[in-house]
Amino acid sequence: MYIDPQRSQFEAFKELDREQAVCMLNLVRLHDEVVYPDGERTTGLDAYRRYGEASAPIFAEVGGEILFRGNPQNVLIGPLDEAWDIAFIAKYPAANAFLAMVTDARYREIVHHRQLAVADSRLIRLAELSGSGAFG
Repeated sequence: MYIDPQRSQFEAFKELDREQAVCMLNLVRLHDEVVYPDGERTTGLDAYRRYGEASAPIFAEVGGEILFRGNPQNVLIGPLDEAWDIAFIAKYPAANAFLAMVTDARYREIVHHRQLAVADSRLIRLAELSGSGAFG
């Protein structure tokens, strides 16, 4: 399953234009149950909420904003085993802003909530196309 980026994926991300505004498509499947190292049991959704609440100030500081957040309801095209619990698009004023967030010491202290909560995920960097108001 995919929870954190592989080193090669992270390096490829860093090689792209860092000054360009980016959107990050997030697809997240959560564990039903999470057990913290201290033995506390909770749901994946609760652990992911903890991650969201703790990371929100850092996300805001780097200029991030959520453009869309939704509850996927049906896979119309694609593998059925890739059903997701949460989908959202986060926008950053520059790829450097995303990098600043994920390397921030405060973020590194709270990312364990996400790592425990997530069973599988996809994180896809998107760059806006010219004429993006139309297909093609």
